[in-house]
Amino acid sequence: MKILIKNIKSLVQVEETPSLKIEGKAMKNLACIEDAWLAIEDDKIVGFGKMDDWEGITDWSNLTIIDASDKIVMPSYCDSHTHIVYSGSREGEFVDRINGLSYEQIFERGGGILNSAKKLADASEEELVESALKRLNEIMWQGTGAVEIKSGYGLSVDAELKMLRVIKKLKDLSPLTIKATFLGAHAVPANLKGDKRKYIDIIINEMMPKIAAAKLADYCDVFCEQNYFTKEETIEILTAGKKHGMIPKVHAEQLSNFGGVLAGVEVEAISVDHLEFVGDKEIAALKGSVTMPTILPGAAFFLSLPLPPARKMIDAGLPVAVASDYNPGSSPSGNMNFMLSLCCVQYKMTPEEAINAATINSAYAMNLSQTHGSIAIGKQANVFITKEIPSYSYIPYSFGSNLIETIILNGKVITE
Repeated sequence: MKILIKNIKSLVQVEETPSLKIEGKAMKNLACIEDAWLAIEDDKIVGFGKMDDWEGITDWSNLTIIDASDKIVMPSYCDSHTHIVYSGSREGEFVDRINGLSYEQIFERGGGILNSAKKLADASEEELVESALKRLNEIMWQGTGAVEIKSGYGLSVDAELKMLRVIKKLKDLSPLTIKATFLGAHAVPANLKGDKRKYIDIIINEMMPKIAAAKLADYCDVFCEQNYFTKEETIEILTAGKKHGMIPKVHAEQLSNFGGVLAGVEVEAISVDHLEFVGDKEIAALKGSVTMPTILPGAAFFLSLPLPPARKMIDAGLPVAVASDYNPGSSPSGNMNFMLSLCCVQYKMTPEEAINAATINSAYAMNLSQTHGSIAIGKQANVFITKEIPSYSYIPYSFGSNLIETIILNGKVITE
């Protein structure tokens, strides 16, 4: 199967020599080709350039031609942090926060993560697959082509394995590229409240061996936060995960400055995510590390949290990625276009910085930047075509509008 997209108004995020990530001042640069063409064969990008340099078509067999006049073509977004597998919504807690309760107060009342854990325990794998597929289709039509999905609403051996089996099934059922993360250390389950040590032992000695044996997780994550898991416990859990082949990630500095970033850098985590309470010490530790700082604008927006210092991190020379944190409690949206708008409006990132954060840098945070996140020969043919719009800056500018017209994943045009 071959696809030719011609007369593209602007082909965005083009790389002649692919990079793994984009840092600091370079994030303001976004390579584009105006009046361009893009060629796809099977599931790979095989060519691109200016229409003036196009040599025409010699082989018409199995060829689909798409005219993208006045339209933008971009690499699909990579959403490197989600909790898309869950059962039921939590709008009651949304109302509780409006009425003045804090995230911690809701958790102490049995809400938050524990609320989702109770609901998930009662749901079958089939029900979880069905509801998650609807959410995956939703974000696919909003431009996402690769997504990370965490466990963490199980909080028991059986339920965590159930969640990860669901994610494995989703990998087979969805055209999206999916990565799985084991987040058993999301909270201490209600039945072990007051005995966190016992739960950590269960995570390390019971959950991890079974997950590794079934090859259910690419990453291991920990919610490093007061009332959840300490820096030392985070390092212990992630070090154990590495021994089972799971690359570390960290929920870090969301509700307080609690050592999550420093823990992540120490264990060479691929990303540290949230970062609302990051300070100069954390920024210094991230410089020169392999760890990608990842902001989750949907969660800070929805919970009315302080904003992560994205501008300060970029100006300090760091790369920054952006992800949606799609989950029922703190960010019930996986719309990466809206995340771009929040990056620009609230974080004062330029459209170029926001797009780099949502493509090549978020691909890095999923170990996918060699195959996803930019337009480069040999990369996976995951792209989207917008409706007729004046420029790529119009995407974050027109928040709330659905501007995506055509989705191509793995070299195939997706139809409803």
